[in-house]
Amino acid sequence: MINYFDLKGKCAIVTGASSGLGKQFALCLAEQGANVAIAARRVERLEEVKKEVEKFGVKCVVCPCDVTNTAQIAEAVEKTVKEFGRIDILINNAAGGFATPVVECDDQTWQNVINTNVNGVFYFAREVGKVMLKQKYGKIINVGSFHCQVTMNGVPRSGYSTAKGAVYMMTKALAAEWAKSGITVNTLGPGYFESEMSAKVANQAYEDGIKNNCPMGRRGKPGELNGAMLFLASDASSYVTGQLLLVDGGWTIV
Repeated sequence: MINYFDLKGKCAIVTGASSGLGKQFALCLAEQGANVAIAARRVERLEEVKKEVEKFGVKCVVCPCDVTNTAQIAEAVEKTVKEFGRIDILINNAAGGFATPVVECDDQTWQNVINTNVNGVFYFAREVGKVMLKQKYGKIINVGSFHCQVTMNGVPRSGYSTAKGAVYMMTKALAAEWAKSGITVNTLGPGYFESEMSAKVANQAYEDGIKNNCPMGRRGKPGELNGAMLFLASDASSYVTGQLLLVDGGWTIV
């Protein structure tokens, strides 16, 4: 039987891999046989993740990187190629957000969200895209959100929703540009999963919103994104590009 999710011999880079979903993605890719480069600002956290990744018998490279710093991104990509020889998969996961009413949002807060969620995704896709174009192969997964399509009643999400909507449109544009070069570009759209970022904005209104608006009435559990991510990262999705794959407990269907 063919295992369409087998990633043995593939090489991936995951941003925002020091914790949360990024760490889960890195471990999942490693479990399926991929060598993994992990990028984030918190190097000490990355070293801990590396130990867990290597338990699966694959190689792991730590890449200290702020996704708003183009020089650091270039260094991370160069380091990954030097170690692995190629980059088959990019998980563009690093993100940040705020839950501040529009009239209380200062310029710097807005810029931080756009720089991390939009510019960082573009910069990493641009640098990794150069490698993938030479290979004539690549799988780019931009981690968006169900906020690519909808916002949340009762919780101010203007900056985050705007940024994630931009990520989805960027995905479609990159997919169209690189479709004939063997590169697929898709957006993974999680609903509410437990993470450091969600913990920062969680309050009773936030929790009530999830319970009342999500048909499943709960957050996503650890690991419930892995199957969708593997589908987009593997050759099982070889004819899928420019799409938004929502994993949101049904939030966007009602």
